[in-house]
Amino acid sequence: MENNKVLLSVENHVGVITLNRPEAANSLDLQMAKELMDVAIFCSESETIRAVVITGAGNKFSVGGDLKSFAQEGDEISSHLKSVTFYLHQAISLFARMNKPFIGAVNGVAAGAGMSLACACDLVYASEKSKFVMAYNKIGLTPDGSGSYFLPRLVGMRRALELMYTNRQLTANEAFEWGIVNQVVSDENLMEVVLSIAEQLAKGPMNAYGATKKLFYHSLQETLESQMSKESLLLASRASSKEGKEGISAFLEKREANFLE
Repeated sequence: MENNKVLLSVENHVGVITLNRPEAANSLDLQMAKELMDVAIFCSESETIRAVVITGAGNKFSVGGDLKSFAQEGDEISSHLKSVTFYLHQAISLFARMNKPFIGAVNGVAAGAGMSLACACDLVYASEKSKFVMAYNKIGLTPDGSGSYFLPRLVGMRRALELMYTNRQLTANEAFEWGIVNQVVSDENLMEVVLSIAEQLAKGPMNAYGATKKLFYHSLQETLESQMSKESLLLASRASSKEGKEGISAFLEKREANFLE
């Protein structure tokens, strides 16, 4: 894939996406949004990739939208932002809907759309130097990149609005306490830890991960009874699937399941 602003490498069934504009703090412009969507399509369709990690080049994850490039559009800024968010939102939708675990390795500041992107990950690991800030309301804007969807679900409505209204910046440890981050890791060990987790998940039952993700994400739209009905149908389906049969057999035979074949 001939991308420059978004890089993709694949090893041990793990796709590692790197936001690659370190000279601009990995801020998101139209080209980066397009490339991110292309990479998302590739990752979601690839039979080789079974887990996906996203991180930023240099010492920042992403500071969000490239306001300088947006402002240069002048009176066309509204239509330009619709294009940027179209590609960004398609990418996030693909990441959120794919069966493969989507893991954030936040290696520095995650602001605006950068924080929204981190919130859209299934799991998030952050370096001790990372910081999280929504940043939108401070400049008179509203969130994009799924921030208004995932953030209230992660921290609750009042805390989400506090982060928006006050532009409060969270340290890595505060983000962990608020449930935005799964674990805080030293800066030098971040990628080692994340890749170890991703490689382990890549050996697991990818379709079961995807079904579980769908159950969790849809649960807030369901009643207790309708959600349990979905659980029943999916569980029965999974038990008769190739993964389910292998998992049950491995358990009964007291061996490690092999989900890669």
